[in-house]
Amino acid sequence: MLTFDNQFRRELPGDPNTSNTTRQVNGAVWSPVMPTPVAAPRLIAYSQEMANELGLSTAMMQSTEVVNALGGNGVFAGSEPYATVYGGHQFGHWAGQLGDGRAIYLGEVVNAAGTRHELQLKGAGPTPYSRRADGRAVLRSSIREFLCSEAMFHLGIPTTRALSLVATGDKVVRDMFYDGNPEREPGAIVCRVAPSFTRFGHFEIHAARNDVALLKKLIDFTIARDFVDITLPTEPVERVGEWFGVIAERTAVMVAHWMRVGFVHGVMNTDNMSILGLTIDYGPYGWIDNFDPGWTPNTTDAEGRRYCYGRQPEIARWNLERLGSALLMVTDEDSQDAHHMGDLLTAGMNRYDAAFDLATRNNLAGKFGFAEWREEDTALVNDAYRLLVDAEVDMTIFFRRLAEVGVAPKDVTADRATMAEAFYRDDLRETHQAAFDAWIERYRHRIAEDDFAPTDRAARMAQFNPKYVLRNYLAQEAIDLATGGDNRMVLELLDVMRRPYDEQPGRERFAEKRPDWARQKAGCSMLSCSS
Repeated sequence: MLTFDNQFRRELPGDPNTSNTTRQVNGAVWSPVMPTPVAAPRLIAYSQEMANELGLSTAMMQSTEVVNALGGNGVFAGSEPYATVYGGHQFGHWAGQLGDGRAIYLGEVVNAAGTRHELQLKGAGPTPYSRRADGRAVLRSSIREFLCSEAMFHLGIPTTRALSLVATGDKVVRDMFYDGNPEREPGAIVCRVAPSFTRFGHFEIHAARNDVALLKKLIDFTIARDFVDITLPTEPVERVGEWFGVIAERTAVMVAHWMRVGFVHGVMNTDNMSILGLTIDYGPYGWIDNFDPGWTPNTTDAEGRRYCYGRQPEIARWNLERLGSALLMVTDEDSQDAHHMGDLLTAGMNRYDAAFDLATRNNLAGKFGFAEWREEDTALVNDAYRLLVDAEVDMTIFFRRLAEVGVAPKDVTADRATMAEAFYRDDLRETHQAAFDAWIERYRHRIAEDDFAPTDRAARMAQFNPKYVLRNYLAQEAIDLATGGDNRMVLELLDVMRRPYDEQPGRERFAEKRPDWARQKAGCSMLSCSS
């Protein structure tokens, strides 16, 4: 059914202690652990695209054997489950050993084309890294992760994927707002898929423990298995330095995509940063409704706003610096190699800056419909974003409607009508209407300078500006219905998000701005890390 080639377990040192007890794990990269069975696994939804990639037919996905395996009540033939050890900087502070507290690897699957995928079950029970937690996940967070993984993929954003969403039939106790009011919630398990789930923190933990031999072994393994698509120098220091530069560039492109569509990760700890530049760990994420660079969806981050939308590029850079510090450990302190490695790591950070700047310019040119980016466009773009903040304007709708303005003949009244839907408050629209009129006039003058047919411009803008994103209130509506046993909205959202840039007649409600009732509603405005 699935062909497993568990190279990670085979080539990297494992934990000799086979007991599933919480502990510090030293001298190893992984620990053997089996999923804990659940009461009644039931398939809620699955990604047809991901199933096809793995070679699983519809009949297979719906079979008792597969549903049991994806729900933790069985194991695929050839699967050798394990959890991995990693550390991380959380909210700017070193947190020590973390590890897969509720994620259990099923192993590495190689499909018919020879492509390798790691499969993980999130919420399948405790591991040696669960600390005081139960290793389980609730339905609400599992729905959010399942839907967002696939939505991000179809948006063209580097991401981990989701194969399946399985209800467990068990209840899980969670204090959603950490306010001393825990509740019993329905449990669920998501099967996550990626070429690799290796994180910055996998390297940080061994550097922090000064286990240089294991750090080098993990670096060599990761390069050999997960970076076969690039050619690196053979000299060890040069090899690691160039590899870091590739990681930096991929991270920059990923974050630039986040900024393009208004995605806020919510918890950009170094243990939530993928070595492949993939969006990983969909916890208290959110989508910008009314444009606000200071918005964060994470209640834990409400005061400091470390991980707010506007700081994501800065935080990604900071996280890369922490990874660079860990990689520097492969050289002897104050040696010539250490100084050379330091220069290479600095060059890697410069590559991050350059890659992010290039991707951002390209994205802005696409979003605004410019044939190419010009330095003088900065003022026009910054003024637009300032107006979006001041007038409380929906980011997604604004850019979709801006394409219509560029196609329609000049008409102030018509332009106002076209953009009206993007405003959340009529009073603010009236207050700032004159400023918007003036900006639209400047915008029309700018695009007229391009040798670009209006319909071609609009088509290009539609490739950069999605009509459908997984708005927080839509995800919460699906969660509320599914909690009551109705999974239809989960399935419809999954289908809508398959074509986020297309007009989908009959599905206009999924493109509407946040309703007033969702402004402060739990799950629609801010979320906790509780899952």
